[in-house]
Formats: sequence, structure tokens, C-alpha cells
Amino acid sequence: MILRQARPEELDAVCALYELVSREMEEQGLHQWHWGDYPNRDLIREDIEKGELYCLYGEPGMVMAVTVSTGADDAYREINWLFGTHPGSFYRLAVHRTLQTEGYGTRAIEDVEEILRMKGCDAMRCDTYCENSISIKLFARLGMREAGKAKTHNRLKECIFFEKRLIEDCPLLPLRMHPAFRGGALTPWGGEKLMTVYNKPIEDIPTGESLECSCVKELESTDDTGMTLTALVEKYGMPFAGRFEHQPFPLLLKLIDAKDKLSVQVHPNDAYAHEHEHGKLGKTEAWLILDAPEGSQLVYGIREGVTLDQLRKACEAGSAVEELIRRVDVHPGDVCMIPSGCVHAIGAGIMLYEIQQSSDITYRFYDWDRVDSKGNRRELHLEKALAVTDLTIQRNPIPAPDEPCVRVLDETYFTLDLMHVTDTVRVPAIGEFGILTALDADLTLVWEGAEIPMKKGETFFVPKTAPALTISGEGRAALSMPR
Repeated sequence: MILRQARPEELDAVCALYELVSREMEEQGLHQWHWGDYPNRDLIREDIEKGELYCLYGEPGMVMAVTVSTGADDAYREINWLFGTHPGSFYRLAVHRTLQTEGYGTRAIEDVEEILRMKGCDAMRCDTYCENSISIKLFARLGMREAGKAKTHNRLKECIFFEKRLIEDCPLLPLRMHPAFRGGALTPWGGEKLMTVYNKPIEDIPTGESLECSCVKELESTDDTGMTLTALVEKYGMPFAGRFEHQPFPLLLKLIDAKDKLSVQVHPNDAYAHEHEHGKLGKTEAWLILDAPEGSQLVYGIREGVTLDQLRKACEAGSAVEELIRRVDVHPGDVCMIPSGCVHAIGAGIMLYEIQQSSDITYRFYDWDRVDSKGNRRELHLEKALAVTDLTIQRNPIPAPDEPCVRVLDETYFTLDLMHVTDTVRVPAIGEFGILTALDADLTLVWEGAEIPMKKGETFFVPKTAPALTISGEGRAALSMPR
């Protein structure tokens, strides 16, 4: 170890080093530090008095200084960190120019890691100015993860924040997901409520789907840094995604705005999809009704007694199929399980939460005779739809539960837990991973030593090794997990 704690009598020498390094930065056009403003003598004195400033004395005098702390600046609370429930940080790493090409910056950070381990920290955090390319490259070379950007110390430009695991069994924290969207001609039945209700940054009106947690190719959700969920699973493996570290990601979560009714459709099971759709997964899904006007209905199966031959002839005739489909009333909070083979359609005006197998296979029976601006109808898939339809499915919506936390679905492919938060609710234990969404209000996600706000409509990916979680506030939340 090359660093040692600075002594009070070394205050002048340490300040001289920071003043020199600050001046050199400004001469190079890098306005990260301005001596007297940040950093300043009072700040350095405080670091020394707390025993947090470490230094190296060399031939030119004081040649290196850095603050190592188990606390954090306020700006660090804005970052959606991935690593650690007992993090430590380092700030204000100053290296004399005579050592900057000798690898001393790397050696200093290695010392910082050891100091933080001795303090009981499981992760290390730091930040640097967005224009400091030297520090950015150094942190990346040392295996640090970019965690996000925020402004610190009243700077006009942002800083980039980095983190690194210090121990092998470091817990992984919930990550905010940024959705992909499906809209325009792909969802002509959509609206604009994903923007007006949930403040989603949709680009098209109509937009029908917000893919909140998705590994669907070209429609992947990302973390705050833009890293895709697929890449996160590949990089962080079992601690992040459990047994799915080397398997196809199993689930897809959407928020859906159906301004108009969706097509009457059906999905295949795994066996049919594997044989007929190039090895893809089938699709079993479930809906949680978020909003529904009075009198809202879903298509939920085929009427009892209808045969496949009758269904075929009705579909070929167009609107005749409307007499054969089974409609049910739904209300906000209702849950509908849609197994593969169940004919279904979302009604007009409904917003819902959809958890499903990670599959994009849909076979349309009927699209209400709709045409686009050029008079074209959407493609139907009658033969495949008939081949996978199960006429025996006769399910009903599950009424909204009135409990703080209840598991409403425990199915082959996923579970669904609903939480009604009036103060604090404990999040159910995470299995392989979890997908956690704030449904109708801003909430706060809390774990040992930290918390993060969950805005209405936001979804967080919860890794397998996440710490115990609670939610505080007033509102509803949903947790989906693979079974």
C-alpha cells in the first residue's frame, strides 16, 4: 500500500497539491476544479480531521491525495446504483504531474479498494467530470461500471458516476428500466395515455405498448446508462438473473393503452411455436386492469358449444365471428389469466399491465373489419389461429384483492404479486429475478441503508441477489417473477 492517512500538520502541503492540480486542469481547458471554490482549504481540513484524507509524500513533496469515505455527497443519492448495501466512495483524487504517467493513479485506486474493504464496504463509488477523458478511461480500465450522470458541486455540466464490486457476494440492487415502445402503424388501436398518464416519452401517436422489461430483439428495455437488459444479463450472470443467465430471458412486461379495441387473437403454446415459429417460445400471459371506463369488456374465450368448424366459417365471413366470442365485464384491479390457446381481445378505453412469456407471436382471427388510411386491412392468420385455439377455456376475471400484499397468480411461467401500499409493505422474496412496477402513484423503494423513488408507471428489474426490499408511500405496485 502506498497511501497513508494525512496528518493535520500536512494541511498546507495537501492544499498546495490541490491548488497545483486545479491550476493545471484549468490550463488544459478542463474546468473540473477551481481552487478556493472546489476544492478548498476548509474542505481539505475537514477531510483530514475526519481521518478520511489519504496521501503520498514523494520527492517533489506531497504528490498524491484522495478522500476515502463511507458517506456520500447528496448527488450520489440521485444515481441508480447496481452494487452494494454498504458502499464507500472516493473523491478528489489528485496526482502530481510527475507521477501521472507512472501508473500511480491505478495504484492509488487499488489502495482505496483495500481501505474500503477494511472499513466493511462491499462496493466502491466515485465520479468525474464529463469532460475528464483521462479519468473516465482509467475507471473503465479498472473494471468500474458507469452508473449514471448528475450535476455536483453546483457545476453547469454533468459528472459521470462509476461503481465497482469489492467482494464476491456483493448484493445487486434494483435497476430502473427505460422501456421500448411499439406504436404508429404497429398499434393502430393505441392512444396517447402512456404519455399523459405515465409521462412516457413516446414518439408516435398512437402508441399502444410500453415494453417495460424486455429482451425482445430491437425492442429492449435499458438501464439509466442505455445498457440493454440482454447485455446486463450477459455481464452480471447468475447474481443478476439466476438460472436464466444462460437461458432465453423468459418474461416480457408491457403497459398497454387500448384507445380502440384490439384484434381478436390467440397465442400458441411452446410446442407449436417451437415447431412452426423457428424455435421461439409460445405465449401465455396475464392482464391486470389499470383503468377501464364504466361498462368495459374483454373478449375472453369462445362461447360454450361453438365448434372449430363454426369458428372457421364465421371468421371467413368476417363480422359473423362477433356472435361466437365470449365477452366479460372488467373493472380496475381485475386480473385475467390468458393461457396459450385462449381467444382474447382488449376492449376500447382499457389500460392494462401485461406479464407474458417473452414472445412476439400473435395469430389474428378478426380485426373488426378495420382499414388503414389507404384502405388496407391488417394481416390475419386464420389457419394457425384455428390450429392452436382451445375452445374449452372458460375463465373469468379475478376481482381486485383488498390486501396489503397477495399472490394472485402462481402459474407455470410466472407469478404475480399485488401490493396495496398505505404506509409500508414488504416486497415478497425474490426468486430468480423480479419485475417491480409502481402502478398508480409515486412510491419509494427501500432497502438497508438506502432508498430510491419509483415514479408512477416506472418499472425496476430486481436481481436475484437483491437485499430485502420494502415499499413506502400510498399506492399500488405489482411484482412479476418467473416461476
